[in-house]
Amino acid sequence: MGKRGCGEYPARMEQELPYFTRHAGGSDDLLVLDQDHPGFRDQIYRERRDAIAKIALAYETGSPVPRAPYAAEEHAVWRLVRQQLAPIHVDRVCAEILELQTVLPLDSVDIPQLCELNPALQAAAGFRMEPVAGLVSPRTFMRYLGQRVFLSTQYIRHHSKPLYTPEPDILHELIGHAATLVHPGIAELNRLLGRAAAVASDAEMRRLEQMYWYTLEFGVVQERGAVKAYGAGLLSSIGELSDFDTKPRLEAWDLDAISRTPYDPTNYQDVLFVAPSFTRMLVDVTIWVRTGGWRSAT
Repeated sequence: MGKRGCGEYPARMEQELPYFTRHAGGSDDLLVLDQDHPGFRDQIYRERRDAIAKIALAYETGSPVPRAPYAAEEHAVWRLVRQQLAPIHVDRVCAEILELQTVLPLDSVDIPQLCELNPALQAAAGFRMEPVAGLVSPRTFMRYLGQRVFLSTQYIRHHSKPLYTPEPDILHELIGHAATLVHPGIAELNRLLGRAAAVASDAEMRRLEQMYWYTLEFGVVQERGAVKAYGAGLLSSIGELSDFDTKPRLEAWDLDAISRTPYDPTNYQDVLFVAPSFTRMLVDVTIWVRTGGWRSAT
């Protein structure tokens, strides 16, 4: 299984990864990291990861989110990645997302806490972010979206490899997703996809999952003659954001094709679908969900 760098694993869209598993006994660690994980030999990091996992496992939905404990070196990782992404965003991210980032500005020095962001998210579009210990199934993740809840990891990648992570982390969740949730249209699209996932068959679920992947996770749009990014997986990835318009194959905007195209979460994307505009993407996908386009799976 391939590895990817700088937050490219969206947080819940992969069923199982070898780097992150629930503890099955024989250790005091709540969560067991694979020996290839950058933090495998760092006991202090692992203990902090355990403490953050316990927050999620003890959390009751709807209650205030406890603050996650971060070390100085973890805040330094946040600062480094933010600094490196900022100029790339200005050049390669669509105007609507750049505007949303001014509506929900993220601290550039310290890792923001979910409890600090939730009041603004709820006031803008009714969403909130709640902690999750690690990967959950696509259906579980999307069903929470249907309740206006975005399941978010809170831990951050190991400081020895600040531009790489084998799993989703808080950098992906906040830099990729948080600001988009203040947009009423994006928030509503997330909710509609979640409502559909709650009743979809397995085949229909795959179509919903693939639509989510190629739009809200890895979506790109035409903007004044250029291709710009809006998907969270691109927004949080230095490597992938830098050349998404030259490395992958860029396909025409076709919702049926999008919903039937499998993806590989363990490598850079080899195909992206270009929407004519941000507004057109939002309207088209919303109509596709509302009118049951996902129900025609075969």
